[in-house]
Amino acid sequence: MRRWNRAAAATWNRHLSALVSFTAWAQRQELLATNPTRRLERRRPARRGDQSIPHARVERLLGDDRHPLRERMLWRMLYETAARAEEILSLNIEDLDLEFRRARVTSKGGAIEYVHWAAGTARLLPRLLKGRTTGPVFLADRRAPTSGPRAPAAADLCPVTGRGRLSYPRAEYLFKTASAALDPHGAGWTLHQLRHSALTRLAAAGRTAAELQAKPRHLHLASLGRYVRLGEQTSAAVTAEHDPHARRRPGTPRSNTP
Repeated sequence: MRRWNRAAAATWNRHLSALVSFTAWAQRQELLATNPTRRLERRRPARRGDQSIPHARVERLLGDDRHPLRERMLWRMLYETAARAEEILSLNIEDLDLEFRRARVTSKGGAIEYVHWAAGTARLLPRLLKGRTTGPVFLADRRAPTSGPRAPAAADLCPVTGRGRLSYPRAEYLFKTASAALDPHGAGWTLHQLRHSALTRLAAAGRTAAELQAKPRHLHLASLGRYVRLGEQTSAAVTAEHDPHARRRPGTPRSNTP
């Protein structure tokens, strides 16, 4: 475990869990007399900051026509569905229900579920799918090789264009590059932050816990804690609204809260 000593707590804990599992198995098989992991302890991960992207910046990015249609479509669908990036990138045209603005996805646990989108996705989707009725929704830039180790599986190949399915690493790279100019830190955002941002916006709008659970399809309410943190924007808004010395428009009642 020395090689992971300076790694992040989550990385240390992941490798420690694997080692503990292996040594427990080895002890059951009587291959080890003692547990060599007994003195190793799990580490407390650092608390993650606000992962959401301000709504105004998301809309600015999604509405920028300088970005290709495929990227804007992917980002918009991720934001409106609050789905996992892997789920959306794995979509085939056959999974789409354009009439009811929904798509059939395979969740992390293997269950078949539906994600729902809004008007923004509904407007862009027909343009992206023009001339195609089967195959992956999101395609790579180039035609895929037809043979060799890099040839995609038949399910990941478009029969019309010969292009393969867009990969997660490539989609992530394009999003981080495109969003770097809007990110105050200049590093760009991740696709997963669109999921955070969608749920944070719904929470700020006053949606109930049950509604927030239904949108991302979480099995447990406790899982929402890692996604929904109203963060700095809400803190600033609450402070401004309850500032007793702030100027108010005529006719606006002043709060009686001390």
